[in-house]
Amino acid sequence: MVDSGLGTADRHDPEGRLGAEWVAYAQPARDPGESALRQIVRLGLDPRDVRHLVLTHLHRDHTGGLPDFPGARVHVHPAEYRAVTDPADPHHRHSLDRFLPAHRAHGPLLTPAVADGSAEWFGFPGAARVAGLAGEVLLVPLPGHSAGHAGVAVRDGAGRWLLHAGDAYMYHGEIERTPPSAHPAFAPVQQGAQTDAGAVRPRATGCGPAPRPRGPGHRLQRARPLGVGPPHDAHAPARARAPGRLDWGACSPSSPLFRAPVPSRSAPRPRWRCWR
Repeated sequence: MVDSGLGTADRHDPEGRLGAEWVAYAQPARDPGESALRQIVRLGLDPRDVRHLVLTHLHRDHTGGLPDFPGARVHVHPAEYRAVTDPADPHHRHSLDRFLPAHRAHGPLLTPAVADGSAEWFGFPGAARVAGLAGEVLLVPLPGHSAGHAGVAVRDGAGRWLLHAGDAYMYHGEIERTPPSAHPAFAPVQQGAQTDAGAVRPRATGCGPAPRPRGPGHRLQRARPLGVGPPHDAHAPARARAPGRLDWGACSPSSPLFRAPVPSRSAPRPRWRCWR
C-alpha cells in the first residue's frame, strides 16, 4: 500500500488524535468506511495481507492508518527516516512533531529504503529502492514539503512507470497549466507545512500577482512517466482513469474525501478533504 491515509481511530476521535486546529481547517471525512482498512475489506481482501506500507512522508494525513496495519513494515526514504529517528538531524524536532504520537504509539516497523547514492530516476538523483517487494518500487526524493518527502515510483509488468507524487504538488494546475495555477485552499497548506524552504522553488502560480513558493512539483514536468498523480487533487481519480493515467485503485471518485471546489480568486477559503 502507498500511504495509509487517516485511520479508523482518527475518524472516531479526529480532534483528539489529529489536533483540533488541523481538523477545523481540513475538515476530514469522519466515516470509518472511508479508511484504507475498510476499503480493503470491501474489496474482499484480508487486511492482514498488507505486509508493506510505502509512505511518501510522515505527516498526519498520510500516517493515520498505520495502527490499522500493525504488522506491516513501513518504508520511508532514508532522509525521512533520519529526520524522525536521529536527534542530531536538523529536521528531527519538526519532523517528530508532524509524525503524531497517536500514529506511532504501536511501534511501527519503520524501515529506510535502500539508497546507493548514484541511483536516479528520470534525472532525479538519490532514488532509493524499497527492499522486500516482488516488484520494482522506488522512493524518488522530492524534498521540501518534509525533510525526506518522496514520490513513489512503481514499474508495472509492461515496464512502464507510475508515480504517486505525494504532496510534491496538490493540484494538477500547478504543473499542467500555463501560467501555473495553484488551488487557493492548498497554497497556505503547502507553505505552512514545508520543512525546508531552501528546497522550495519560487514560481508564479496565477492565483495572484506575487510569486508563491512552490514545492518540487515543477520538476515533475520533465520526468513525464506513464502516469503522475497527487493524493489531494479532487480531479485526480477521474483523470487517472483516462488512458495512460495513474490508477488510483480503491479510492472512489465519488468519495466526499475528494470533494474540493474549483479554484476561484473571489471565493472564500474553500473546504478540502484528504485521504492519503
